[in-house]
Amino acid sequence: MTPSTQSSSNSTRILISFLCVYFFWGSTYLAMRYGLDELPPFVIASTRFLISGSILLAFCAIRRVRMLPTRREFGVLAIIGVLMLGCGNTAVLWSELYLSTGLAALLVAGIPLFAALIEMLLPAGEGLPSRGWIGIIIGFIGLAFLVSPSLRSSFHGDPRQIVATVIILTGAFCWTAGSVISRRSTIGISGFAAAGWQMLFGGIFNTGILLVSGGYRGSHWNVQAWSAIFYLVTFGSLTGYTAYIYLLNHVAVSKVTTYAYINPLIAVILGAIFIHERFVRAEYIGMASILLAVFLVTSAKLKTGALPAEVKDIAVGRKA
Repeated sequence: MTPSTQSSSNSTRILISFLCVYFFWGSTYLAMRYGLDELPPFVIASTRFLISGSILLAFCAIRRVRMLPTRREFGVLAIIGVLMLGCGNTAVLWSELYLSTGLAALLVAGIPLFAALIEMLLPAGEGLPSRGWIGIIIGFIGLAFLVSPSLRSSFHGDPRQIVATVIILTGAFCWTAGSVISRRSTIGISGFAAAGWQMLFGGIFNTGILLVSGGYRGSHWNVQAWSAIFYLVTFGSLTGYTAYIYLLNHVAVSKVTTYAYINPLIAVILGAIFIHERFVRAEYIGMASILLAVFLVTSAKLKTGALPAEVKDIAVGRKA
Protein backbone atom coordinates (compact mmCIF):
# COMPACT_ATOMS: atom_id res chain seq x y z
CA MET A 1 0.00 0.00 0.00
CA THR A 2 1.44 3.37 -1.04
CA PRO A 3 1.64 6.25 1.48
CA SER A 4 -1.09 8.17 -0.36
CA THR A 5 -3.38 5.14 -0.38
CA GLN A 6 -2.73 4.51 3.31
CA SER A 7 -3.44 8.18 4.12
CA SER A 8 -6.72 8.02 2.19
CA SER A 9 -7.68 4.81 4.02
CA ASN A 10 -6.96 6.41 7.40
CA SER A 11 -8.99 9.50 6.46
CA THR A 12 -11.93 7.28 5.53
CA ARG A 13 -11.71 5.40 8.84
CA ILE A 14 -11.56 8.67 10.76
CA LEU A 15 -14.59 10.04 8.92
CA ILE A 16 -16.58 6.84 9.52
CA SER A 17 -15.56 6.86 13.19
CA PHE A 18 -16.74 10.46 13.64
CA LEU A 19 -20.05 9.62 11.99
CA CYS A 20 -20.46 6.63 14.33
CA VAL A 21 -19.74 8.67 17.45
CA TYR A 22 -21.90 11.59 16.34
CA PHE A 23 -24.92 9.64 15.13
CA PHE A 24 -24.99 6.44 17.16
CA TRP A 25 -24.30 8.10 20.50
CA GLY A 26 -26.79 10.87 19.74
CA SER A 27 -29.40 8.30 18.70
CA THR A 28 -29.17 6.23 21.89
CA TYR A 29 -31.62 8.62 23.59
CA LEU A 30 -34.28 7.72 21.04
CA ALA A 31 -33.44 4.01 21.36
CA MET A 32 -33.89 4.30 25.13
CA ARG A 33 -37.27 5.96 24.59
CA TYR A 34 -38.46 3.10 22.38
CA GLY A 35 -37.15 0.58 24.89
CA LEU A 36 -39.00 2.27 27.75
CA ASP A 37 -42.28 1.76 25.92
CA GLU A 38 -41.93 -1.97 26.62
CA LEU A 39 -39.39 -2.41 29.42
CA PRO A 40 -38.75 -0.75 32.82
CA PRO A 41 -35.52 1.28 33.03
CA PHE A 42 -33.67 -1.11 35.35
CA VAL A 43 -34.40 -4.01 33.01
CA ILE A 44 -32.92 -2.12 30.06
CA ALA A 45 -29.87 -0.97 32.01
CA SER A 46 -29.05 -4.35 33.54
CA THR A 47 -29.59 -6.29 30.30
CA ARG A 48 -27.68 -3.83 28.16
CA PHE A 49 -24.56 -3.66 30.27
CA LEU A 50 -24.41 -7.33 31.23
CA ILE A 51 -24.45 -8.20 27.51
CA SER A 52 -22.06 -5.42 26.46
CA GLY A 53 -19.60 -6.13 29.26
CA SER A 54 -19.61 -9.87 28.56
CA ILE A 55 -18.98 -9.31 24.85
CA LEU A 56 -16.08 -6.92 25.48
CA LEU A 57 -14.45 -9.27 27.99
CA ALA A 58 -14.91 -12.22 25.64
CA PHE A 59 -13.28 -10.17 22.88
CA CYS A 60 -10.34 -9.41 25.17
CA ALA A 61 -10.01 -13.10 26.10
CA ILE A 62 -9.98 -14.12 22.42
CA ARG A 63 -7.36 -11.48 21.61
CA ARG A 64 -5.39 -12.53 24.70
CA VAL A 65 -4.93 -9.00 25.98
CA ARG A 66 -4.39 -8.34 29.65
CA MET A 67 -7.85 -8.34 31.23
CA LEU A 68 -7.53 -9.53 34.84
CA PRO A 69 -7.20 -6.58 37.24
CA THR A 70 -5.65 -6.73 40.69
CA ARG A 71 -7.88 -6.68 43.78
CA ARG A 72 -7.38 -2.93 44.12
CA GLU A 73 -8.15 -2.38 40.46
CA PHE A 74 -11.28 -4.53 40.79
CA GLY A 75 -12.48 -2.18 43.54
CA VAL A 76 -11.75 0.93 41.49
CA LEU A 77 -13.46 -0.50 38.39
CA ALA A 78 -16.49 -1.46 40.48
CA ILE A 79 -16.82 2.06 41.91
CA ILE A 80 -16.47 3.63 38.47
CA GLY A 81 -18.94 1.19 36.92
CA VAL A 82 -21.54 1.79 39.63
CA LEU A 83 -21.20 5.58 39.51
CA MET A 84 -21.10 6.00 35.75
CA LEU A 85 -23.34 3.18 34.57
CA GLY A 86 -25.32 2.01 37.58
CA CYS A 87 -26.23 5.56 38.60
CA GLY A 88 -25.41 7.93 35.74
CA ASN A 89 -26.79 5.97 32.79
CA THR A 90 -29.77 4.58 34.66
CA ALA A 91 -30.72 8.08 35.79
CA VAL A 92 -31.00 9.06 32.13
CA LEU A 93 -33.15 6.02 31.40
CA TRP A 94 -35.51 6.60 34.32
CA SER A 95 -35.78 10.32 33.57
CA GLU A 96 -36.82 9.66 29.98
CA LEU A 97 -40.07 8.27 31.37
CA TYR A 98 -41.06 11.90 32.00
CA LEU A 99 -38.68 14.04 29.92
CA SER A 100 -38.25 14.34 26.16
CA THR A 101 -35.20 12.68 24.63
CA GLY A 102 -33.83 16.03 23.47
CA LEU A 103 -34.19 17.63 26.90
CA ALA A 104 -32.51 14.62 28.55
CA ALA A 105 -29.59 14.85 26.12
CA LEU A 106 -29.16 18.57 26.75
CA LEU A 107 -29.22 18.16 30.53
CA VAL A 108 -26.57 15.46 30.28
CA ALA A 109 -24.52 17.72 27.99
CA GLY A 110 -23.84 19.82 31.07
CA ILE A 111 -21.45 17.12 32.40
CA PRO A 112 -18.34 19.11 31.37
CA LEU A 113 -19.54 21.92 33.63
CA PHE A 114 -19.70 19.58 36.64
CA ALA A 115 -16.33 18.08 35.72
CA ALA A 116 -14.64 21.47 35.56
CA LEU A 117 -15.97 22.44 38.99
CA ILE A 118 -15.06 19.12 40.66
CA GLU A 119 -11.55 19.11 39.18
CA MET A 120 -11.00 22.66 40.39
CA LEU A 121 -12.02 21.85 43.98
CA LEU A 122 -9.94 18.68 44.34
CA PRO A 123 -6.40 18.74 45.78
CA ALA A 124 -3.93 19.49 42.99
CA GLY A 125 -6.94 20.05 40.74
CA GLU A 126 -6.89 21.99 37.51
CA GLY A 127 -7.68 25.68 37.50
CA LEU A 128 -10.10 27.23 35.08
CA PRO A 129 -9.26 30.32 32.98
CA SER A 130 -11.69 33.21 32.63
CA ARG A 131 -13.11 31.75 29.41
CA GLY A 132 -14.03 28.61 31.31
CA TRP A 133 -15.70 30.59 34.10
CA ILE A 134 -17.79 32.43 31.53
CA GLY A 135 -18.81 29.04 30.16
CA ILE A 136 -19.77 27.82 33.65
CA ILE A 137 -21.99 30.87 34.23
CA ILE A 138 -23.63 30.61 30.81
CA GLY A 139 -24.12 26.87 31.32
CA PHE A 140 -25.99 27.18 34.56
CA ILE A 141 -28.11 29.98 33.15
CA GLY A 142 -28.91 27.60 30.29
CA LEU A 143 -29.84 24.87 32.77
CA ALA A 144 -32.25 27.30 34.42
CA PHE A 145 -33.94 27.94 31.07
CA LEU A 146 -34.12 24.21 30.34
CA VAL A 147 -35.81 23.33 33.63
CA SER A 148 -38.14 26.35 33.73
CA PRO A 149 -41.01 24.55 31.89
CA SER A 150 -40.70 21.62 34.32
CA LEU A 151 -40.87 24.02 37.25
CA ARG A 152 -44.05 25.56 35.85
CA SER A 153 -45.58 22.08 35.49
CA SER A 154 -44.69 21.24 39.09
CA PHE A 155 -46.32 24.44 40.31
CA HIS A 156 -49.51 23.29 38.58
CA GLY A 157 -49.59 19.99 40.47
CA ASP A 158 -47.42 17.69 38.31
CA PRO A 159 -44.02 17.25 39.99
CA ARG A 160 -42.83 14.35 37.81
CA GLN A 161 -40.83 16.44 35.34
CA ILE A 162 -38.96 18.40 37.98
CA VAL A 163 -38.25 15.17 39.91
CA ALA A 164 -36.93 13.61 36.69
CA THR A 165 -34.77 16.69 36.10
CA VAL A 166 -33.27 16.40 39.61
CA ILE A 167 -32.65 12.70 39.05
CA ILE A 168 -30.89 13.20 35.72
CA LEU A 169 -28.71 16.01 37.11
CA THR A 170 -27.82 13.82 40.09
CA GLY A 171 -26.93 11.06 37.68
CA ALA A 172 -24.77 13.51 35.71
CA PHE A 173 -22.93 14.36 38.93
CA CYS A 174 -22.37 10.63 39.65
CA TRP A 175 -21.11 10.18 36.09
CA THR A 176 -18.70 13.06 36.55
CA ALA A 177 -17.45 11.73 39.89
CA GLY A 178 -16.80 8.35 38.29
CA SER A 179 -14.92 10.03 35.43
CA VAL A 180 -12.73 11.98 37.83
CA ILE A 181 -11.94 8.83 39.84
CA SER A 182 -11.07 7.01 36.63
CA ARG A 183 -8.84 9.83 35.47
CA ARG A 184 -6.91 9.82 38.75
CA SER A 185 -6.57 6.01 38.92
CA THR A 186 -3.97 3.79 37.33
CA ILE A 187 -5.43 0.65 35.76
CA GLY A 188 -2.89 -1.74 34.29
CA ILE A 189 -5.19 -3.71 32.00
CA SER A 190 -6.42 -3.08 28.45
CA GLY A 191 -8.79 -0.15 28.03
CA PHE A 192 -11.32 -2.46 26.38
CA ALA A 193 -11.09 -4.85 29.32
CA ALA A 194 -11.49 -2.00 31.81
CA ALA A 195 -14.62 -0.86 29.95
CA GLY A 196 -15.93 -4.43 29.94
CA TRP A 197 -15.51 -4.79 33.70
CA GLN A 198 -17.14 -1.41 34.31
CA MET A 199 -20.11 -2.40 32.16
CA LEU A 200 -20.36 -5.72 33.96
CA PHE A 201 -20.29 -4.08 37.40
CA GLY A 202 -22.86 -1.50 36.25
CA GLY A 203 -25.10 -4.29 34.98
CA ILE A 204 -24.78 -6.26 38.23
CA PHE A 205 -25.60 -3.14 40.26
CA ASN A 206 -28.73 -2.50 38.18
CA THR A 207 -29.73 -6.15 38.47
CA GLY A 208 -29.52 -5.87 42.26
CA ILE A 209 -31.76 -2.81 42.28
CA LEU A 210 -34.09 -4.55 39.84
CA LEU A 211 -34.54 -7.55 42.12
CA VAL A 212 -34.87 -5.57 45.35
CA SER A 213 -37.37 -3.05 43.95
CA GLY A 214 -39.36 -5.45 41.81
CA GLY A 215 -38.56 -3.21 38.86
CA TYR A 216 -38.91 -6.09 36.40
CA ARG A 217 -42.72 -5.90 36.56
CA GLY A 218 -44.34 -4.67 33.37
CA SER A 219 -41.68 -6.07 31.05
CA HIS A 220 -42.84 -6.99 27.55
CA TRP A 221 -40.14 -8.84 25.65
CA ASN A 222 -41.44 -8.22 22.15
CA VAL A 223 -39.72 -7.20 18.90
CA GLN A 224 -39.51 -3.53 19.91
CA ALA A 225 -37.92 -4.36 23.27
CA TRP A 226 -35.29 -6.67 21.78
CA SER A 227 -34.61 -4.20 18.96
CA ALA A 228 -33.93 -1.41 21.47
CA ILE A 229 -31.58 -3.64 23.49
CA PHE A 230 -29.82 -4.78 20.32
CA TYR A 231 -29.34 -1.19 19.16
CA LEU A 232 -28.02 0.02 22.51
CA VAL A 233 -25.59 -2.90 22.82
CA THR A 234 -24.41 -3.01 19.22
CA PHE A 235 -24.34 0.64 18.21
CA GLY A 236 -24.32 2.50 21.54
CA SER A 237 -21.81 0.38 23.46
CA LEU A 238 -19.71 -1.63 21.04
CA THR A 239 -19.60 0.32 17.74
CA GLY A 240 -19.62 3.76 19.35
CA TYR A 241 -17.00 2.80 21.92
CA THR A 242 -14.66 1.27 19.34
CA ALA A 243 -14.97 4.32 17.09
CA TYR A 244 -14.29 6.64 20.02
CA ILE A 245 -11.13 4.79 21.05
CA TYR A 246 -9.92 4.83 17.44
CA LEU A 247 -10.41 8.59 17.25
CA LEU A 248 -8.55 9.22 20.51
CA ASN A 249 -5.58 7.36 19.04
CA HIS A 250 -5.61 9.10 15.64
CA VAL A 251 -7.14 12.58 16.04
CA ALA A 252 -6.49 15.58 18.26
CA VAL A 253 -8.58 15.52 21.43
CA SER A 254 -9.96 18.98 20.61
CA LYS A 255 -11.64 17.46 17.55
CA VAL A 256 -12.88 14.33 19.30
CA THR A 257 -14.64 16.42 21.97
CA THR A 258 -16.96 17.89 19.34
CA TYR A 259 -19.28 14.94 20.13
CA ALA A 260 -20.36 16.95 23.18
CA TYR A 261 -21.91 19.56 20.88
CA ILE A 262 -23.26 17.25 18.17
CA ASN A 263 -24.89 14.47 20.23
CA PRO A 264 -27.59 16.68 21.81
CA LEU A 265 -28.44 18.14 18.41
CA ILE A 266 -28.79 14.64 16.94
CA ALA A 267 -31.04 13.66 19.87
CA VAL A 268 -33.23 16.75 19.40
CA ILE A 269 -33.55 16.21 15.64
CA LEU A 270 -34.35 12.49 15.91
CA GLY A 271 -36.86 13.13 18.69
CA ALA A 272 -38.64 15.72 16.53
CA ILE A 273 -38.70 13.44 13.46
CA PHE A 274 -39.67 10.09 14.98
CA ILE A 275 -41.73 10.89 18.08
CA HIS A 276 -42.72 14.51 17.30
CA GLU A 277 -41.07 16.12 20.31
CA ARG A 278 -41.12 19.90 20.39
CA PHE A 279 -39.33 22.50 22.53
CA VAL A 280 -40.79 25.72 23.86
CA ARG A 281 -38.90 29.00 23.49
CA ALA A 282 -37.18 28.82 26.89
CA GLU A 283 -35.82 25.35 26.07
CA TYR A 284 -34.35 26.58 22.78
CA ILE A 285 -32.57 29.35 24.69
CA GLY A 286 -31.34 26.78 27.18
CA MET A 287 -30.12 24.50 24.36
CA ALA A 288 -28.07 27.27 22.76
CA SER A 289 -26.65 28.31 26.13
CA ILE A 290 -25.66 24.77 27.11
CA LEU A 291 -23.89 24.10 23.81
CA LEU A 292 -22.04 27.42 24.00
CA ALA A 293 -21.05 26.74 27.61
CA VAL A 294 -19.75 23.25 26.81
CA PHE A 295 -17.67 24.73 23.98
CA LEU A 296 -16.19 27.45 26.21
CA VAL A 297 -15.38 25.12 29.12
CA THR A 298 -13.99 22.28 27.01
CA SER A 299 -11.88 24.52 24.78
CA ALA A 300 -10.57 26.43 27.79
CA LYS A 301 -9.44 23.19 29.47
CA LEU A 302 -7.92 21.86 26.27
CA LYS A 303 -5.78 24.98 25.95
CA THR A 304 -4.17 24.07 29.28
CA GLY A 305 -3.07 20.78 27.75
CA ALA A 306 -5.26 18.72 30.08
CA LEU A 307 -7.64 16.04 28.91
CA PRO A 308 -11.10 16.68 30.43
CA ALA A 309 -12.17 13.94 32.78
CA GLU A 310 -15.49 13.46 31.09
CA VAL A 311 -13.77 13.06 27.72
CA LYS A 312 -11.42 10.32 28.84
CA ASP A 313 -14.10 7.92 30.00
CA ILE A 314 -17.29 9.08 28.33
CA ALA A 315 -17.34 5.97 26.15
CA VAL A 316 -18.08 3.51 28.89
CA GLY A 317 -20.91 5.30 30.62
CA ARG A 318 -24.12 7.04 29.38
CA LYS A 319 -23.09 6.52 25.76
CA ALA A 320 -21.47 3.15 26.14
